[in-house]
Amino acid sequence: MAEEVLVVFCTFPDVETARAVGRTLVEEGHAACVNVLPGVESIYRWKGKLHTEGEVMAMMKTTIWRYQALEARLIALHPYEVPEVVGVKVEMGSVEYLRWVESGGEG
Repeated sequence: MAEEVLVVFCTFPDVETARAVGRTLVEEGHAACVNVLPGVESIYRWKGKLHTEGEVMAMMKTTIWRYQALEARLIALHPYEVPEVVGVKVEMGSVEYLRWVESGGEG
C-alpha cells in the first residue's frame, strides 16, 4: 500500500499561487491533499547567476498512477519556466491515511 503513495514537492513564488494551484490539483483529483508551507528560502543557480529567494513549498499527496497527470497539470499551471516537481515514494505510513490518499481524498 505505501509503495503506491507519493509525496510531490514543488516551490512557488508566493502563497496565493501555491494555494490556487493546490486547490485546482485537489479539485481535479490529481492530489488527495496539498500542504502549503510559506517561508522557504531557496538558494539556486539559474542561467549562470546565483539567486537567494523567498518561496513557498507545496507538498502534494498522490499515487504513482496519478503522478503523470499531476505533473502535466502542475507544469501547465505553474508560472516558473522550469518548476520543481519532485516525487518521493512513501515507504511507511498510517494504513488509514494511505488508504485515504489512494482513494483520492474521499473519506
